[in-house]
Order: sequence, then C-alpha cells, then structure tokens
Amino acid sequence: MQIVSLEEAVKHVKSGDNVFFQGAAMTPTKLIDALCERYKELEKVRIFQIHTHGEAKYLEEPYNQAFHLSSFFTGPNTRNGVNSSHGDYIPIFLSEIQHLFRNNIVPLDVTFIQVSPPDKHGFCSLGTSVDVAFPAVEVSKMVIAQINPNVPRTHGDSIIHVSKIDYGVETNIPMDEAQVTEPNEIEKAIGKHVAGLIEDGATLQMGIGNIPNAVLNNLSNHKGLGIHTEMFSDGILPLVEKGIITGEYKANHTGKIITSFAMGTQRLYDFIDDNPSIIFKEAGYTNDTALIRQNPKVTAINSAIEIDLTGQICADSIGTYQYSGVGGQMDFIRGAALSRGGKPIIALPAATAKGISKIVPYLNQGASVTTTRAHVHYVATEYGVVNLYGKSLKERAKLLISIAHPDHREALEKEAYNRFKY
Repeated sequence: MQIVSLEEAVKHVKSGDNVFFQGAAMTPTKLIDALCERYKELEKVRIFQIHTHGEAKYLEEPYNQAFHLSSFFTGPNTRNGVNSSHGDYIPIFLSEIQHLFRNNIVPLDVTFIQVSPPDKHGFCSLGTSVDVAFPAVEVSKMVIAQINPNVPRTHGDSIIHVSKIDYGVETNIPMDEAQVTEPNEIEKAIGKHVAGLIEDGATLQMGIGNIPNAVLNNLSNHKGLGIHTEMFSDGILPLVEKGIITGEYKANHTGKIITSFAMGTQRLYDFIDDNPSIIFKEAGYTNDTALIRQNPKVTAINSAIEIDLTGQICADSIGTYQYSGVGGQMDFIRGAALSRGGKPIIALPAATAKGISKIVPYLNQGASVTTTRAHVHYVATEYGVVNLYGKSLKERAKLLISIAHPDHREALEKEAYNRFKY
C-alpha cells in the first residue's frame, strides 16, 4: 500500500471505469468528494453501491455530468438521483451481489473503502460494513482506502492485508452515526405484538429503525436468544448486557452474533470494536438461506411499504418510484420459513402518517413485488397479528382486513367482496 494525498488517490480513476463505494457507516466520503471534484476531467464513470451515507455529490449538478449511479439499494441520499436520468436501480438479492462481482458480470475497476490503520501484522479492518465490500475488494483491479483510526476493528471477513490495498489516504474523522429515536405508540404496539411471537432460544434477524427497536424493547423476559442477521443497531445492546442474547442454541456459530454490517451510535461502535463475540461476514454468507435455516426458531422481522389483500409484499418501491431495494428480505423470509420452528414476520403500521392504508386491495400501479404471497406467513400491525400461511385468497383478505386501520376496513371489505365474491 502506498500512502498518498486525496488528490493523488482519486487520479487513478479513469473515464469509463466501474467504481464501487463501500457503504453505511463506512462510506469513504473524503475519497468520494475528492473524486467528484474531478468531474471536468472525467466522463461515463459508473458507480456501484448499496446504501451509502453522505451527500452523494455525484448525483448533483454539476458533478453528475461525469458520473452515473447503478445502485443495488437506494437510500435517502440517492433516491431522487436513482429515479432520474443520472441513476438506475439493479434489482437483486443482497446475497447475490457478490456473484455479479466474482463472475465478472459487473467488472470492477476501482473500489473505494474505509479501513482501520494496519496492525503490527499489516492487517486492516473493513470495520462495520463487510456485506458486499469484501467481494468487491477481492476482485477489483484497484483498491483505494481511506484509513481512519476511528474505524472499529471487527472480526471475521473484515480483515484484509495491506497488500490488497493499492493506495491509502490517511484521515481522522468521526464515524458516521445513526441516532436512535424513541418508538411512538403505534410502533410500540407493533413491537409488543411481534415480541409475543418470539420464543425462548430463537435466532433473530432484524433491521434498523423504530419497529425493530420496539420489538427488542419487549424481549427483556426472554432467554437464550441468538442473532444471525444481515445488520443490527443499538437495540440489541441492552439484551446482550442483560444476558438475554447469548446465542447458546444456535446451530451455526454458537454463542456468536453474526452480521454483515452494523449502523448506530458511537456506543454501538465501541461495543463492536475488537469484540470476538461478533463475527462480520460477507452478505453472501449471512444471507445464505441454506445457512440461515440451520439455526433453530429463526424469527425474521421485516417491513413493507404496502401489502395487498392476497399477501403480496411491496417493500422497495412506491409505485414506479424506486424507494429502497430488494435487500435481504426474501433471503431471511425464506430462511426463517425453512427453519425448524421458524417464523417469517412482516411488521408495518396499518396506515401512513397521512392516514393512507398500507393494506390495499391491489398494489400501486408499477409497484414491485418484493416478497411473493406464497412466501408470506405472519403479518403484524398495531391492531394485531395474522398468519397467512396455508390460507386461501378469501381467508387472507379477511385476516388482513381484521388488522387494517378501522377507518379503511369498510372500503377494503367492499373491494374484497367484489373480487372474491364471499
């Protein structure tokens, strides 16, 4: 690894290159911003990424003249850009992005990452975002690293030798944090319903946000819980400290927390740093259905933008507007369904903040089906939980209407009657 300035590092990107950015809390923002400043010298640079943090200048004027984003997952900083002429979305399971890299379907010329300084043996850490960064580093023709002493050293697939890094830029900036907010009354009600489905000894998958946190807040009387997830946040910390999350019943990596990335506050990063009880693996491993299903009572908690009366889940678009991505929802929904005693759960408020029902007769025109109705089991709102597994279309409609917002039940009943003639 050669230590260079920011300006020197980004000069190695050429017009027409495919460039990958590491994401979440590990987004190499200094490198990205420096690259954007070269917009007058470059053209047709194609960027690949999942969820990144920061400004995403490459989608803004005048920088977007040189760059085009092909995103595997869309976040707040890239949504409008992905839905414009300067960006696009690639639908794919999180577990399969690594195949695009390794099979040269998406060849990578340059990969930008953020890492810890090398230890005495010359090994750096990818920190809290291993997910698809690990395979990107493995196959990329060139790797450029933002070296930051504030990056937590994590165990697992996150360890890379300096020989894999071509150019390094030394920085010293705080880790990007995702602040935890208190769940509202609706989220607390959903959390209580979902927590009621979780058994002692279960292996949990959950995401970031108030609903997962509300679920975790209701697990203080549980025992022997384990974690095998694509990501986690601060919500698990109290349960680890109380000895509720132990992983003792897990079939894979007994006693360990398995994840591909983490995002939260500095308290979370301090907990993760050099903690051998947490193993960071690439998403092709954490989201492998064959591995997920081996754990007992896998309880996968995911959300949705809307669900129709037959159980079709849209979780990544609002009509034709690309809102997020397929991600790992299907990986874990299927893994939980195949696990002994497993429970796939979709948890969502019955209505939006504007009062629009999230349980709908038909998905919006242009909306994607993230999870098919054949894969859906439990659905939870603040009004209760229903299990659609093995139920007919008519039975599903009745069950979903029973947990819809009361203001919308009559209209949903009419639509269901017209469609199903029950």
